[in-house]
Amino acid sequence: MNVAIKPQNVTTGQTLAGKLSLVTGSTSGIGLGIARALAAAGSDIVLNGFGKPDDVAQAQEKIAADFKVRVSYSSADMSKPQAIREMIENTLQSSGRLDILVNNAGIQHVAALQNFPPEKWDAILAINLSSAFHTTRLALPDRTLERWARLIEFGRIAPIPRSASPPGAR
Repeated sequence: MNVAIKPQNVTTGQTLAGKLSLVTGSTSGIGLGIARALAAAGSDIVLNGFGKPDDVAQAQEKIAADFKVRVSYSSADMSKPQAIREMIENTLQSSGRLDILVNNAGIQHVAALQNFPPEKWDAILAINLSSAFHTTRLALPDRTLERWARLIEFGRIAPIPRSASPPGAR
């Protein structure tokens, strides 16, 4: 689901002007809506997530045009700690700051327990749980030097595989 925030429906105050926000899982859905809301408040944005390059570029251009902020993109795979490290380091090197970190990335897979692939379980834990640990851990040392920083964490549900119904049960 994409959450559209139109510039005319947003408060015109630039309360986050001069700030930089990194929103994981922000190339679509709730994450993109969060990125747009932060941009509407004046924050520069780093988008992160998967998607077709044309769609990501279009999202970047639209946010920049709608809200007159700088928008960059990191394709970091949130299941890979080294990719997360590089994303945080690149953000700090290119912008010199990271004021708002929104841990929003998440995936889901639903299957009966006996059919639930272990690699899907591992991917869910890596992205829905471990990625928030890694981004926060890596962003915090820089934040201790600042007087103003925000961390926004979205709760995720690690799906519990459904148990199989007994034979003949409905």
